[in-house]
Amino acid sequence: MASSSLSLVLLLCLAAAASAQLSTTFYDSSCPKALSTIKDAVTAAVNKENRMGASLLRLHFHDCFVQGCDASVLLSGNEQNAFPNVKSLRGFEVIDSIKAKLETLCKQTVSCADILSVAARDSVVALGGPTWTVGLGRRDSTTANEALANSALPAPSSDIVNLTDAFGPKGFSLTDIVALSGAHTIGQAQCQNFRDRLYNETNINSGLATSLKANCPRATGSGDNNLAPLDPTTPYSFDNVYYTNLKSQKGLLHSDQVLYAGGSGAADNIVSNFASNPAAFSSAFASAMVKMANLSPLTGSQGQVRLSCSKVN
Repeated sequence: MASSSLSLVLLLCLAAAASAQLSTTFYDSSCPKALSTIKDAVTAAVNKENRMGASLLRLHFHDCFVQGCDASVLLSGNEQNAFPNVKSLRGFEVIDSIKAKLETLCKQTVSCADILSVAARDSVVALGGPTWTVGLGRRDSTTANEALANSALPAPSSDIVNLTDAFGPKGFSLTDIVALSGAHTIGQAQCQNFRDRLYNETNINSGLATSLKANCPRATGSGDNNLAPLDPTTPYSFDNVYYTNLKSQKGLLHSDQVLYAGGSGAADNIVSNFASNPAAFSSAFASAMVKMANLSPLTGSQGQVRLSCSKVN
C-alpha cells in the first residue's frame, strides 16, 4: 500500500512538472504571429459555420481526455475510429488549414496539440463565451490509442457515478464536471445518442420530446445520424441557458439531465447556481478548461512537432 501511494505521488509530481513547463510566452520569439493566426482562422471558420465552434471544442476534449493533450486524436485512423469519435468528430480541415498557415510562417515550430488547445478557447470566445489563458509548449505524440478512446471517453448514457469515475481520477471536481458539461450549450448530438432518453425516460419535457421524435424515430437504424441541438433555446450562443434547460427537463442527453434531478443534491445545487449566475458559470468553465488543457502534455524533448497533424513525421 505504501509503495502504491508513493507511486501515485510520483505520478502526480511528474504531471505537475510537465504542466509547469508550459508557458504563455512560448512562441513570443519563435513564432510571434502564432496566436493571432489561430484566432483569425477560428473566427473565420465559426463565422462561416457556427456549429464549427462546438466541433473544435469537442476535438480538444476528445484529444486531452484519452492520453493527454498531445494531438493523438488528429492522427488518421486510430482514435478517430473509436466508437465515440467515428462519423462524429469534425473540424479536422480547420486545424489542417491553421497548421499549413503556421508552417509557412514558422517551420515546424507550433505543435498541433497547441493549435487544438488555443482553437478550443478561441471557438468559445467566438460564440460569446469566456476566455482563459492557455499555456503553450505542448508537443505532439507519435502514437494514438483507439482502445483507450473507447474506454476513457464518457458515454451519452453516463450517470453521475460514471461521470465522476471518468473525470475524478483526472483531477476534476463535481463543479468542474458540471461546468464542463456546459459546453453542451453549443453543438449537436446524433439521434442514436438520445433515442433511448426520448422514448424510455420520463424526466424529459413533453414538448421537447414531441418535437424531436419526428426526426428521431424509435426504430434503431432509422435516422441514427440525424442531429438535434444540445441546447434547443440558444444553440449557437455560449451562455448559461443549458442549465436553465436542465431545470426544465430539457437536457438532450441522459448524461446532461442526470446533473439535475430536481432535488437538493450537490450537482443540482451547482446547476441552479450556474442557471442564475452567468458569471459563476463562465468562471468555473474557464477554470476547468485550464485543467483540461494541462492534462499530461508532452513537453521538452518528448514527442515531436508534426509537420502534418494527421501523420507522424
